[in-house]
Amino acid sequence: MESVTSADGTAIAYERLGRGEPVILVPGALCDRNALKPLALALAGEFDLITYDRRGRGDSGDETPYAVEREVEDIAALFAAIGGRAAIYGHSSGAGLVAVAASSGLPFSKVVLHEPPYGPDDVDSSEDGAQVLELLKEGRNHEAVERFLLMAGVPMSEAVELAAAPGIAELAPTLAYDFAVMDYGAPGGRLPVELLANIAQPTLVLAGTASPPFMIDAGYRVVKQLRAAALIELADQNHVVPPEFLAPVLRAFLQGGVSRR
Repeated sequence: MESVTSADGTAIAYERLGRGEPVILVPGALCDRNALKPLALALAGEFDLITYDRRGRGDSGDETPYAVEREVEDIAALFAAIGGRAAIYGHSSGAGLVAVAASSGLPFSKVVLHEPPYGPDDVDSSEDGAQVLELLKEGRNHEAVERFLLMAGVPMSEAVELAAAPGIAELAPTLAYDFAVMDYGAPGGRLPVELLANIAQPTLVLAGTASPPFMIDAGYRVVKQLRAAALIELADQNHVVPPEFLAPVLRAFLQGGVSRR
């Protein structure tokens, strides 16, 4: 493990695996750097994979008050530490954060947005989010996680089981950060049209055909706003895709081509 100091003094922990073009991997809600390590291992033969703990998670610090811009500064610090050139992949709300970072002008070579969970333009999810935030304020972390997972369409029995998993309660407060990321530029978790229009890099958008319909719809709506983008539907895959299926798709894009499946 290594660490880099972000602009506000927060220590950001990261690991590197493999050799080749650097690729920063950005995890989604309730995940630390270990969540994307299997994907990193699957790609380490061709790339230099950087997995990191977003602020408030794992071995990273967490200065207050929180702002989405601070997380962009964290990525900028990583980007500088690894030499100022890298592609970037984000999953779920991590894809929302990658979209913000790419739109800010950070010169990533390529961008991958894997199921950013933007909701329909005619639906405001802020009320559900407010319920989760209230539970967090009351210190009811397990219930907050359960409520969040139910919002995401996870069945009740599975949500209860996941909320009780080791380490999840400790990560629960960072759900507030993910809500802020997804509201950035478009309150209510709607599609941030102007933000996406500022992403100039070649961009791959991924959506699993077994994911909730709003995820697939979001992928198509995201692609329409980007300057240079392609969308790949991952056949029979849901929100979390096994590395052995996902790695070949990413490899093809990062090495210069797009393999549709």
